[in-house]
Amino acid sequence: METKGHFDDEKSAEQNEYDDWIPISSSRNANWWYSAFHNITAMVGAGVLGFPYAMSQLGWGPGVTVLVLSWIITLYTLWQMVEMHEMVPGKRFDRYHELGQHAFGQKLGLWIVVPQQLIVEVGINIVYMITGGQSLKKFHNLVCKGCKNISLTYFIMIFASVHFVLSQLPNFHSISGVSLAAAVMSLSALGTVAFAYAGHNVVLEIQSTMPSTPQRPSKVPMWRGVIAAYIIVALCYFPVALVGYWTFGNTVKDNILISLEKPKWLIATANLFVVIHLVGSYQIYAMPVFDMIETVLVKKLEFNPSWYLRFVARNTYVAFTMFIAMTFPFFNGLLGFFGGFAFAPTTYFACIVLGVALMVVAPIGGLREIILQAKKYKFYHDVQE
Repeated sequence: METKGHFDDEKSAEQNEYDDWIPISSSRNANWWYSAFHNITAMVGAGVLGFPYAMSQLGWGPGVTVLVLSWIITLYTLWQMVEMHEMVPGKRFDRYHELGQHAFGQKLGLWIVVPQQLIVEVGINIVYMITGGQSLKKFHNLVCKGCKNISLTYFIMIFASVHFVLSQLPNFHSISGVSLAAAVMSLSALGTVAFAYAGHNVVLEIQSTMPSTPQRPSKVPMWRGVIAAYIIVALCYFPVALVGYWTFGNTVKDNILISLEKPKWLIATANLFVVIHLVGSYQIYAMPVFDMIETVLVKKLEFNPSWYLRFVARNTYVAFTMFIAMTFPFFNGLLGFFGGFAFAPTTYFACIVLGVALMVVAPIGGLREIILQAKKYKFYHDVQE
């Protein structure tokens, strides 16, 4: 019995060591304003740049209806997820797939949730690489009119170089400063906003950073942060979508900042804000992927947790997203493809039928955009407008 107890203690100590090293479970010191700016950074990102273009495809009536319904439905489903984080007494669902496993079983839940979550998070990171590169290129062209034209590929590489450094920060708590700067940039440049309402895919991971007691469960400060974030989301999404479409009509580009030319100093500043915001957003969505990769490496493949393992694993992931972004820099096509294929099922629980329909139809439209642009595209050259 003593031997068994000693073995259990060793196993528990080893488990605690792993949990302290794995990103999602290594820190629980956050509060409601951490929740607010992490959620703002997660939801207010690059896809609102495509909102006016989406409005041009839908028209005023359907477009406004979709905007309003999406805001209401996703706020409700986000509330559901916040409530379910501690729905089982004594247990916290720190990761999206853990909730799926509780609902559908260990294996089925994993296979239902993880592929879609990875498509969302990796897809966002790829699109953010493209958008960051586009905004850097636009900034360069505006402030240096007489300079030699530089390919988008190089600007994507410049944007990626920042993440080779920032990706070494161990967990959500350690990137709070980056996330706060990104959230501030979201407010400063209302045209810098992301895949609509995609925060569901990281909400449990954000909530896992908060302390919780029976007297004050983590859902209380988390929900305060979510409400604050959703008010900011509405202030960002609606003006950009409506004013952008009203101004440019059906001639609007798939990235609204590309449609803008004057005043140059303001557009250059907005593009710079986009870049700063996307730096934080990339890290928010990369952190759960890092968590999955490092969990597999340490717990399944039995690598020793170390800075070297983290350095190699995370830089490999950043290099992968950079390579895909440089090879297929189709902003609108990728937005539709990834957004329809996995965002709807992982975000719109209340409308699962709509989610399945979008999962079938939207990737087809996104794939069509990619095919049309690919016909005129040469690898590692600029995409023709």
